[in-house]
Amino acid sequence: MAVPKRKHSNSRSGKRRSHDGLKAKGLQSCPRCGTAKPSHVVCPNCGVYMGRTIVETE
Repeated sequence: MAVPKRKHSNSRSGKRRSHDGLKAKGLQSCPRCGTAKPSHVVCPNCGVYMGRTIVETE
């Protein structure tokens, strides 16, 4: 069975984990109301997606 001969250093482990951090979501403004929303999602403010009203809001 393969077993490591030496312990990995902290810097080596950190280099491997450097890409594991969470990234901020990319937000776009709604073309109708201007509210920031994730792309490919119905606007939570006005309920419009791809130019069509999907959710009726007051």
